Amino acid sequence: MDQQVIFKEHIEVIKALMEQQAGNIEQLGKKALEVLRNGGTIFFCGNGGSAADSQHLAAELVGRYERERDALPAVALTVDTSALTAIGNDYGFEDVFHRQLLGLGKAGDLLVAISTSGNSPNVLKAVETARRKGIFTVALTGKGGGKLAAACDQAILVPSNRTSRIQEAHIIIGHMMCQFVEEGLSDGSAGGTSQDLH
Repeated sequence: MDQQVIFKEHIEVIKALMEQQAGNIEQLGKKALEVLRNGGTIFFCGNGGSAADSQHLAAELVGRYERERDALPAVALTVDTSALTAIGNDYGFEDVFHRQLLGLGKAGDLLVAISTSGNSPNVLKAVETARRKGIFTVALTGKGGGKLAAACDQAILVPSNRTSRIQEAHIIIGHMMCQFVEEGLSDGSAGGTSQDLH
């Protein structure tokens, strides 16, 4: 393993992400803040490493990222093992996220759909359900975007075909979203302060 190659590849991907997707990342941050201001919930879903990313980012919002503030409504659809196994067993694995959104999601919410390939069937089905319910959908995916990029209201494509580099970039994107939300709540942008979320 050549560490220098890995570091260089990571830096190149992040630099290209900044150059190509900075506007879309800012748009995601603004949308997340808008949704929270309006009493909505941010949902995350994905498989494998993207499931872990979903949990990570939801935790940053319910807990805190870098600033002390009120808890925010965020849900990773990847964590309820009873729901996942029951839905998977009774309906099929493609339904594990979509079925939860049917019960939990409402118009005005936000779904962040994470898939390095952009072709995960259960993530795509969740997006279909979300859009039918009036939930804004954002894809975090890799170069090309797969089917997911076209299926979502907005897509942020990491300019890489390598899963590890894409996943590293997804966490940076998610952290930037969290920072945008916290700074927006702190400075009162989009109206009021974090206390208004109650």
